Amino acid sequence: MRTLVHIRSFEEADVAALRRLICETIDISYAPVYPPKALDFFKGFHAEEKVLERARSGSVLVAEANGDLIATGSLLDGEIFAIFVHPDRQGAGLGKALMARLEEDARAAGVVESVLSVSLPSKRFYEGLGYEIVEERSRDLGDGQRLDFWKAKKRLGSISG
Repeated sequence: MRTLVHIRSFEEADVAALRRLICETIDISYAPVYPPKALDFFKGFHAEEKVLERARSGSVLVAEANGDLIATGSLLDGEIFAIFVHPDRQGAGLGKALMARLEEDARAAGVVESVLSVSLPSKRFYEGLGYEIVEERSRDLGDGQRLDFWKAKKRLGSISG
């Protein structure tokens, strides 16, 4: 039996479930490639209050299946970020569907070039969507731990084309 997935706008009542989704995804997908302080940084960057602020200032989408949140993505000031697909659901096109919706929203807002930060586990995903790595970055987290990532961009074109 095929599970129906519904992509919709985030609602404040989703915040606890969304936080669980993000933390589980970080723990499973990021732990093999990032040190503990980087995992803590990511979790802090996506804390409940930050999700709520993004929802107030921009757009936060969630994907839901059988009442469970299984993926999310955000658009704020022309930047796409906070794309998380639960590891059990990765590889089924859900991330691509979220990115298409967010890029469409960005175009509708007049954004012609999307920018985003690329984590180590997501580099191939974003490159496959046409994002070009334009800068390598690293954040010193202390105790010899670093958070390595890239900045990437993609020309979105006009809303009609």
